[in-house]
Amino acid sequence: MRLKNVLIAVKDIEKSKQFYHDLFGLAVILDNDGNVIMTEGLVLQDEKIWRNCLGTEIIPGSNACELYFEEREIDAFVEKLERLYPSVQYVNRLMSNGRGQRVIRFYDLDGNLIEVGTPVRGEECLAD
Repeated sequence: MRLKNVLIAVKDIEKSKQFYHDLFGLAVILDNDGNVIMTEGLVLQDEKIWRNCLGTEIIPGSNACELYFEEREIDAFVEKLERLYPSVQYVNRLMSNGRGQRVIRFYDLDGNLIEVGTPVRGEECLAD
């Protein structure tokens, strides 16, 4: 068995598709009326569909999970983030953690938590 996709609920699919394309280079594989599959296994689902499926409200900024991306050129990424999305809400700006990794955490347009970090030394091949 393997994990196939990660789904996040979004208010505006078009804005979210643009956000994930602009920042992470993700492309749309399938756009099916409120459900969008993007490269790297990210699925965007219209918040109304997800809310109806669960029968409960969506809680933006709940910090219950995060999307994690690795970027070797993190300074260039931060510059792009600040230029394209200057009003993004940060959890922490670019910093170094105790393992020598540089990381930044922020929310997407719908309050989903994102972390972008440089590869951890010795762990670059673990996901391959």
